[in-house]
Amino acid sequence: MDVAEIQHQNPKANSEKAGTGMNKYTIVCALLASTNSILLGYDIGVMSGAVLCIKENLKITSTQVEILVGTLNMFSLFGSLASGKTSDYIGRRYTIVLAACTFLIGALLMGLATSYLFLLAGRAVAGIGVGYALMIAPVYTAELSPAMSRGFLTSLPEVFITFGLLVGYIVNYALSGLPPNMNWRLMLGLAAVPAVGIGLGVITMPESPRWLVMKGKLSEAKQVLIRTSASEEEAQLRLEEISKAALALPPSTSPLTAHEDGRGAWKELLVHPSKPIRRMLIAAIGINFFMQASGNDAVVYYCPEVFKAAGIHSRKQLFGVNVIMGLAKTSFVFLSASYLDSFGRRPLLLLGCAGMVISLAGLGLGSKFLEHSSTKPTWAIALCIMAVCTDVSFFSIGLGPITWVYSSEIFPMRLRAQSLSLAISMNRLVSGVVSMTFLTISNKITFGGMFFVFAGIVVVGTVFFYFFLPETKGKTLEQMGALFEDRDTSIANRVRELREM
Repeated sequence: MDVAEIQHQNPKANSEKAGTGMNKYTIVCALLASTNSILLGYDIGVMSGAVLCIKENLKITSTQVEILVGTLNMFSLFGSLASGKTSDYIGRRYTIVLAACTFLIGALLMGLATSYLFLLAGRAVAGIGVGYALMIAPVYTAELSPAMSRGFLTSLPEVFITFGLLVGYIVNYALSGLPPNMNWRLMLGLAAVPAVGIGLGVITMPESPRWLVMKGKLSEAKQVLIRTSASEEEAQLRLEEISKAALALPPSTSPLTAHEDGRGAWKELLVHPSKPIRRMLIAAIGINFFMQASGNDAVVYYCPEVFKAAGIHSRKQLFGVNVIMGLAKTSFVFLSASYLDSFGRRPLLLLGCAGMVISLAGLGLGSKFLEHSSTKPTWAIALCIMAVCTDVSFFSIGLGPITWVYSSEIFPMRLRAQSLSLAISMNRLVSGVVSMTFLTISNKITFGGMFFVFAGIVVVGTVFFYFFLPETKGKTLEQMGALFEDRDTSIANRVRELREM
């Protein structure tokens, strides 16, 4: 069976009818793919507490702490850059397995580390696995999901990041009483457990139907779509739409060309992009930049350092604050994921950013007051704790889940893997820079000053999102090109709306 035959089986098919349902098998596959994200969440959560123990045990400086924390993020840049070509070559499913195996090796190296350099090597290897995982989970889920439920399903990676974060906080709290030479090794080494489970679970998943179409395996793609659609008729409609998108490509760039494996995609993205592709790149790279420039990772990684400076010195209390923050973050990411497909991406994104600006400003004010107070009043500490919790909660409503959803759904099939790997690389680069400079810059301008800077960055990000990110709710992946064709008109309309307010 070839693409042309698929197209002529039902010429009256309407693409708008495609993707109207979701079955249990689709949910299970999306859950399995998204569990890869637990690995990053667990590392962020557990590392926020482990660094205190590592600093005490290995006698390292604050600069070495920054390098240790940022190494994983910087090396994840290499994983995300390589993941596009890898996933086009070996498939989405086996790339998920590769990510879990790489992280497993890194976790074992960290748990067995006997020196600072040994520990750095483990974080570098784990970082490559994280880079693969962050790109492939949303791509696989987006390509498997029907349009009307794609927002919920592709937000699952952020849900699992947040869940992993909470587990990391709980492990910190539970193991904090162990000797310093043992507790941090157990904290980091336990990450190997979910990595093994993920690698084994993903093998049972089907391959992405869009990747199968790219390889000309239309019969296999149809079987996967039948299993992941509400009915066989819906599966046929989805297959026709995917096949039509494949046929619409120029012969020289057709994804059905044998053994292409992504060749020419980078040239089309970076050298001769069309206007819609350029707008998609700006939107995806922009949202990934602001996701990390907002300082969320720094707030999470260094929360114990911030509250230590605020006057909380008990390790149990510091880790307890982290658990409270993790619970707040987890609750709101579930709330956002549940309403993404009904409220849309833009409203939740803009709401989340507005809440983050207020929270970061409040955290800045509280921190500034504590920096100039010798008594460390309880109300100021409570304000900082509340501001941290609301900041991560609003992040979980907006930037957290929507960055993964939006980045994975806007690009055409032939460019999706490479485009997302480019956007995630920006995400990882900015995350690495922020986490490796947060303490150094804070020593110059104070923690309060840093939070004011983050608030200003989120304000700029909010303006960017308002003008450059169109709503994608309910659109199929194959309809995104038309959505970005009319961006000049959309921007002009938004300017007019602002003038009329």
